[in-house]
Amino acid sequence: MAEIIENLLPHVVEKWQELLECTWQTLYMTGFSGIISFVLGLALGIVLIATRKGGVLQNTVLYGILDKIINLFRSIPFIILLASLIPLTRLVVGTAIGTKGAILPLIFGTVPFFSRQVESALSEVDDGLVEAAAAMGTSPIGIIFRVYLKESIPSLTRVTTITAVSLVGLTAMAGAIGGGGLGDFAIRYGHQRNQIDITFVTVIILLVIVMILQEIGNLIIKRTTH
Repeated sequence: MAEIIENLLPHVVEKWQELLECTWQTLYMTGFSGIISFVLGLALGIVLIATRKGGVLQNTVLYGILDKIINLFRSIPFIILLASLIPLTRLVVGTAIGTKGAILPLIFGTVPFFSRQVESALSEVDDGLVEAAAAMGTSPIGIIFRVYLKESIPSLTRVTTITAVSLVGLTAMAGAIGGGGLGDFAIRYGHQRNQIDITFVTVIILLVIVMILQEIGNLIIKRTTH
């Protein structure tokens, strides 16, 4: 069996330790930047839904500013965003390469997308529930936590899963400029040295990560849907 694997995947067998390290780097980048992006994106999404016209904390000026900033960052292709953030990344973390240097661009690339997804998920809440809570004297903050967030758990889980899957793709793309992880591994060996078995195995690992994230999201949705 070992001989068959070595014949089919010679370069993978040769570099399996580096492959494990790159897999860990991808998981680290996804987890670390994902947690920060979740917190920031959720906060921005809440602000967007609360300050929009007719919102519980209506502030059209603030909403307009945030809306334009989010649209601006969402319109920039991630590979260009990676390059343009190099000076800021060096200033903040001291380097623009490797796993450490990829975190900040990943956050900038994920937060605008996720905040818009959160806004969309929260907007699905029945306006009647919001009006009923307001009529009962619930404060705007109470409405946000007891109505919007509580009633949107399945939708928020769905958009979080979508964002996490997208983030895995962004970590692979970060490898194009030496961001580390499986993307960097596949580019250096699979593409530049034409080692097809490395490309194949890298794709399989990324697919497994995506499938696990999707299954976790589906499980949470099933348990929170009522």
